[in-house]
Amino acid sequence: MSDLTEDDFLGGRLRLRQPSKGFRSGMDAMLLAAAVPARPGESALELGCGAGAAILALGARVPGLTLAGLELQPAYAALACANAALNGFALEVIEGDVAQPPPGLRARAVDHVLMNPPYYDRAASTRAEDPGRDLAHGGPAPLSAWLALAGRRLRPGGILTLIQPTARLPEALAGLPATLGSAEILPLAPRPGHEPRLILLRARKGGRAPFRLLPSLPLHDGPPGPDGKDFAPWAVSVLRGGTSLPWP
Repeated sequence: MSDLTEDDFLGGRLRLRQPSKGFRSGMDAMLLAAAVPARPGESALELGCGAGAAILALGARVPGLTLAGLELQPAYAALACANAALNGFALEVIEGDVAQPPPGLRARAVDHVLMNPPYYDRAASTRAEDPGRDLAHGGPAPLSAWLALAGRRLRPGGILTLIQPTARLPEALAGLPATLGSAEILPLAPRPGHEPRLILLRARKGGRAPFRLLPSLPLHDGPPGPDGKDFAPWAVSVLRGGTSLPWP
């Protein structure tokens, strides 16, 4: 893949090469990584890892994890491997589709699955000019296929962490397999008093706790600043300091 940029994440703790005109990871990937409640010595698998932003950000925050990613597009899979080497991480990237998992993934059991599946409805959205960006925004596999694969790959007690636009919350809850319970939803709002635009979902394999809808967490604090970077203190800590997200 040519025409790449090299970008800083987590206050410079993570450097990622990304296509200048293709799919580019940003804040969503960092929030997803920060929401995964992983501990040293555990294993994590990202479904649809792209260039590796979220899974490598998780590795930067939690030392000693076994990291793996599944990626449909060969060029992005290769870029994820290159980014792992650039940052000194061991990352196994498996090429394949969530709807038809490759043999190398079928027997794997992990402690954590994280994902940010494509969320545009191709019947009601404009396609991106770049094919890689377009596929990342609106892939062929339904959300239920992503959730079913997560349920199969998690070991008992393992945790799924998902980030999606709020509008997809009904689909996400409806698509959760019966093996994933104890679901918790953390809405992320732009500012206090605003409707949340994103949701983080956690569910545990074999969990039996009641469903929890948590209070909304505002990304920005107070009125807009002149530079548009007026993040709340917790968001500054997560996005620049590489800390875990303050899950209530």
